[in-house]
Amino acid sequence: MFALLTIVGGVVALMLASGFIEWIFLQMRESTIQSQLGHVQVVRPRYFDGGAADPYANLLPADAANGALQSLASAPGVQVVTPRLAFTGLVSFGDATLSFSGEGVDPGKEIRLSNGIQIVSGEPLSPSDPVGLVIGEGLAANLGVKVGDRVVLLVTTKSGGVNGVECHVRGIFSTYSKAFDDSSLRVPLETVRKLVKVAGATNWVVVLDRTEDTDLFMAQYGEQLRGKGFEAVPWYQLADFYNKTVILFSRQVGVVKFLIGMIIILSISNTLSMAVIERMNEIGTVMALGKRRKAVLRMFIIEGAILGFLGGALGVVVGYILAHIISAIGIPMPPPPGMAKGYIGEIMITWSLVLDALLLAVGTTLIASVVPAWRASNVIIVDALRHQR
Repeated sequence: MFALLTIVGGVVALMLASGFIEWIFLQMRESTIQSQLGHVQVVRPRYFDGGAADPYANLLPADAANGALQSLASAPGVQVVTPRLAFTGLVSFGDATLSFSGEGVDPGKEIRLSNGIQIVSGEPLSPSDPVGLVIGEGLAANLGVKVGDRVVLLVTTKSGGVNGVECHVRGIFSTYSKAFDDSSLRVPLETVRKLVKVAGATNWVVVLDRTEDTDLFMAQYGEQLRGKGFEAVPWYQLADFYNKTVILFSRQVGVVKFLIGMIIILSISNTLSMAVIERMNEIGTVMALGKRRKAVLRMFIIEGAILGFLGGALGVVVGYILAHIISAIGIPMPPPPGMAKGYIGEIMITWSLVLDALLLAVGTTLIASVVPAWRASNVIIVDALRHQR
């Protein structure tokens, strides 16, 4: 029972810790996709390898005049394809002037993918309001603007001149990324095109019905787009902060898994070693009756495997129930580094996590049972029969 409880406790701890990390990965992934990147970005070749420094030299055609965008929009599994035009400049309000990183977006299409952007004040962009912009919460705070205030955008045009436009703040948004909120704003696409005096877009953002279909989309349309002079880049090649967070948290989970495994190995090894000592007479008896040493070895290995399987199965059931209870209550969390707000966490149990927990339980108990089983199979029969007599 002690060994069984040790395994159950280890499996439950692994499932709850890993399930919480899995939920964080899922939420961060979807927020990154919905608020910034989309599932796939279609750009000019090598745009993200240096071309972004001169975006107006790597423009895509205007969407209305290009059939490639329309064919992508009608592809199976594609939710929406929307053009964006990246631009930078200065934004002024009163005596304050700050640099910004902006995007010209199609308000009608963008609203279908901006689930990761939360409008904390005011309203989102509207096709009927060409000079209404939305601004990041951090940038708005630094400028001292609120909804309804008028700001001036100053940018460098494609030809190198300076152009400006007066806009009013329709809304203030917040995302998972504080760095993005501190420097970003969005303006209707046609206004930005007139402002920087270009007709195209720097990228087309493709949003799929399911994130899991990203690789399938790349396999089906990646070469086709390359043949037309475009490059399709999946979200996971662009999400640098997400990728580094996954690596960091995965290493932490690996440490937790190692510690749990060592606890199980030491506990099971100690338990089975005590079992060998307590059963010494029985071991001597069965060997005296003709039971081979390999059979004795196999008996203890099987006992360890049964303990691991039962403990793993019970741990999975208990962990699954606890995960649902904790998720229903919620886990209040403070803002992580690089993020603007706290959140209510949950625990997400996946089939891969369940399999991982079972393999950990069975694998560690099998490892732990090897030494006690070897000792049991190598006892001297006469000494075993005389044990404690």
